[in-house]
Amino acid sequence: MVELAVRTRETGAVATLQGQGQGQEKPLIRSLTGGELTLENTVSGAGFNAIDLLYASLSACLVMSARIAARKLGLIERISSYEVKVSGEKTEHEPYRITRFNVQFLIAGELSDDERHELAEAAEAMCTVSNTLKANADVAFTVSA
Repeated sequence: MVELAVRTRETGAVATLQGQGQGQEKPLIRSLTGGELTLENTVSGAGFNAIDLLYASLSACLVMSARIAARKLGLIERISSYEVKVSGEKTEHEPYRITRFNVQFLIAGELSDDERHELAEAAEAMCTVSNTLKANADVAFTVSA
């Protein structure tokens, strides 16, 4: 079995919201590595809202983990594309939260159904985001001026 070296990078995000306006201001999200995006805070606006980013984190982690798993399983040469769709079910009352994540793997290529399932299971096992969501990680808050 091929062992892959694990590389790390600085991680984290900062969300900033300016002003005392009427809710029209949009939060700016910055990664510690310099990436930026503006968060959509209206129901009809195009763009990511906070829940979309949660789903995006899970889908991105799983799709990248699927490619790594395909390499480890010796399947990578037979795969033409990977796609992971994530949606969820949210509570209607407080405390608001996602109660279920629905994940669909679409793996195109010359694979059997058993190989596709093995690949999806391997991706889920190595995905940091899915492992964190299943583990109920602690959230530690600090507050300052």
